[in-house]
Amino acid sequence: MNRIFNRLAIALAISAAILTVGCTPKTAQTASIFAVPVTVAKAVEKTVPIELTAIGSADAYSTVSIKAQVNAVLDEVHIKEGQFVQKGELLFTLDARPFEAALAQAQATLARDKAQAELNNVQAQRYEALYKAGVGSKEQFDTMSANADAQEAAVRADQAAVVAAQLQLDYCKIYSPIDGRTGALQVYPGNLVKQNDVPVLIVINQVTPIFIDFSIPEQYLGSVQKFMARGRLSVEATPYGDTKPETGYLTFVDNSVDNTTGTIKLKATFENADHRLWPGQFSTVLLRLAEDENATVIPSEAVQTGQKGDFVYVVNSTKNAEQRVIKVGRIVGQQTVILSGVQPGETVVTDGQLRLIPGIKVQIINENSGS
Repeated sequence: MNRIFNRLAIALAISAAILTVGCTPKTAQTASIFAVPVTVAKAVEKTVPIELTAIGSADAYSTVSIKAQVNAVLDEVHIKEGQFVQKGELLFTLDARPFEAALAQAQATLARDKAQAELNNVQAQRYEALYKAGVGSKEQFDTMSANADAQEAAVRADQAAVVAAQLQLDYCKIYSPIDGRTGALQVYPGNLVKQNDVPVLIVINQVTPIFIDFSIPEQYLGSVQKFMARGRLSVEATPYGDTKPETGYLTFVDNSVDNTTGTIKLKATFENADHRLWPGQFSTVLLRLAEDENATVIPSEAVQTGQKGDFVYVVNSTKNAEQRVIKVGRIVGQQTVILSGVQPGETVVTDGQLRLIPGIKVQIINENSGS
């Protein structure tokens, strides 16, 4: 047993001697030649916006379904499908002949009853004078007065009938109630349309201005309310397939959180003067809450994820890689805000991290590029 321990001790001593001899200055110099090539960037201090990103869909500012208010034959369509119309512009004309006849009949009835009312008033006044002179009975006077009052009521009913007939006639011309763009025509001339029937004649969407509906996670509700109290919040919407955003402002926060998704609905208003936003179209929405001054920012590709969380490789003054655990704030475009772990002016590795270990020598391949 003692012999075995002696042999182990000798073997350990020989190994230690070999390791000691191997770590010569020449070997260290040779190892420095094999530095890992990396690209780097500087951590900078700058003002970055506090923003929330979401997917939103455009919604018409107002939508009107045009229906007939009377039963009649559609005579003429004065617009085209997809046309922009102004408020008060004539859209449809219905066959007005039955309503013109009804109006004429109501007016004739009114004229007849007016004439009768005048006669009844004259008779009531005559019997009143006879009654006061003592030559007429009280019963006859009361009868004539009641007839005169009844006829006055009939005249008022006739006047209401004339107004109703005129209104029915007016319904034969259908005008646009809003400024907007027409959709597909659902009924064509020659068809009988009915009051409040389905399908509608046409749908008009007001697209100037226009809404963008989007949702954000409920944990951001407090921040949105806080910044809304300070002033109007700017919102940018970029339609899919486009690069130029439209600018609007937040106008609505829903009064409840959706329990199924944990989100809350918001709505922004855009002028949309050039009609780039279209009802039903999806857009990338950027809600700008405020600006964060003196934030430490690095390129997002520098951030790595490990067992201990997010980290970066920092290149020190001797060009050795140092692994640094960081706390990430938020991502703004291609950059990431760092809350702790990196100071402005420090150099972080943006490419080549897979070949790095803490303390290894690095070769900066973009050192002369101004990064």
